[in-house]
Amino acid sequence: MNIIDFFDHGAALFPQRCCLTDDTQSLTYKETQILTHRIALALQAHGVGDGSKVALLSPNTANIMLAKLGLYRSGAGAIPLNVRNKPEENIGYARQVGADWLFYHSSFDEQASAMRNAIPGMKGAVCIDKALEHAPFLLDWCAEYQGNAAFLAEAPDRIAMFGSTGGTTGTPKAVCATDRVFETMIACFLHAMPCDEPPVHLLVAPVTHAAGVFSYPLFPLGATQVMMSDVDPEKIMQTIEKRRVTHLFLPPTIIYMMLAHPKVRDYDYSSLKYFLYAAAPMSAEKLRHAMEVFGPVMVQCFGQAEAPMTITFMSAQDHVEALAGGAEQRLRSCGRPTPFARVAIMDDDGNLLGNNNRGEIVVRSGLVMNGYYNNQEATAAVSAHGWHHTGDIGYVDDDGFVYIVDRKRDMIISGGFNVFPSEVEQVIWAHEAVQDCAVIGVPDEKWGEAIKAVIELKPGETVTESEIISLCKEKLGGVKAPKSVEIWERLPRSAVGKVLKKEIRREFWEGRNRAI
Repeated sequence: MNIIDFFDHGAALFPQRCCLTDDTQSLTYKETQILTHRIALALQAHGVGDGSKVALLSPNTANIMLAKLGLYRSGAGAIPLNVRNKPEENIGYARQVGADWLFYHSSFDEQASAMRNAIPGMKGAVCIDKALEHAPFLLDWCAEYQGNAAFLAEAPDRIAMFGSTGGTTGTPKAVCATDRVFETMIACFLHAMPCDEPPVHLLVAPVTHAAGVFSYPLFPLGATQVMMSDVDPEKIMQTIEKRRVTHLFLPPTIIYMMLAHPKVRDYDYSSLKYFLYAAAPMSAEKLRHAMEVFGPVMVQCFGQAEAPMTITFMSAQDHVEALAGGAEQRLRSCGRPTPFARVAIMDDDGNLLGNNNRGEIVVRSGLVMNGYYNNQEATAAVSAHGWHHTGDIGYVDDDGFVYIVDRKRDMIISGGFNVFPSEVEQVIWAHEAVQDCAVIGVPDEKWGEAIKAVIELKPGETVTESEIISLCKEKLGGVKAPKSVEIWERLPRSAVGKVLKKEIRREFWEGRNRAI
């Protein structure tokens, strides 16, 4: 099935149910379906259809989801652009993939104009929220196109999305995610998170990225997708109570902001069924706190742009049993493989390792991309030995739970010892004054690399360097304890909330011939 087929399934069963809603409008499934047909017909009339590429640049609104569904109905593939990226990053990425069309919000008009000038092959652009001098308003632009777009034939290898690898460690690559990829992902989600009534999904993280992908398996269930355009911890908590939200995805950094808010216990979260955290590791101590505040509803998935979201899944029951059964170390796991993914651990020579051995996490699944766009060399490298290589170091325990130790390229080699930053970060995260942290290797004449912790504190809190180092020595020993600690007002983050270690490392490796 195509992504639009899953939406149409929900529209057939729940035509009058609210589908999309934001601060300015609400649309039923039937109204949404009619508009997506008009958008698809308008795109096709302008030469954009099966095999084309359409860029999206907007905060979370109902209309950007309309545009996204419309382009899927036309047969085009989406190029999601990150609203928090620098303009030159988005322009470069859209040019790299070869965008044929652009849907954008008026707040990005200057960037959109620059993009059109930089991509001569781009056929046009439409503003999703109002008419502008150089771009028509979405609903006016498609109004003349009545009726239904032609049925989109099933093509499992059609590229539905050209997702960026993020660029947190270098120039981003374009991931070719097909309809088969998303069909597999949806099957995994529906198996992992069954529902007995139509969900209410709050989209806070960017709809062009993970939160939007999370919406796909909820459309066939008749979900109401509630769009929030800004990240405001108290507004999130208020909306959960007011809208009776059942499904929510957030990266850990935003969850930490909510838990630190003085009014976090003032709101009713009883409607929540699945509070999904992903995109970055979460502190075990803060996870325990989240379960106390929001209830036994925390769930986790592990995926990446190359194999979205559902390589593994850790259920709410897994979380509860980990606490109740004295197996709190399991809270550091990302769950067990989903039914449509085979997960293994591989060494550098391509040998599969047994349980409790550390190596690279590799995957075989319909979740895995077709490859990187116009990059055969990188595709071959990530597909060596017949498995998809995630670039994550981890192990599998005797119960089948997968543990991510670190990114392969983030490993610190200090005095000849391998140190995985996430182990140190888990200890520092547990300190009551710490909001977030990043552990990196910095140049050191004696050790080659010395371990450094860079910390962001909760508002009003203080901590000393010696206090953090002593805590780590007590929990991990002297080899893994930081040699130095810095307190930063705010850690640099990507648009999806990941701490940008590349930017932190640059502060300490600038001007050197090597970065390890």
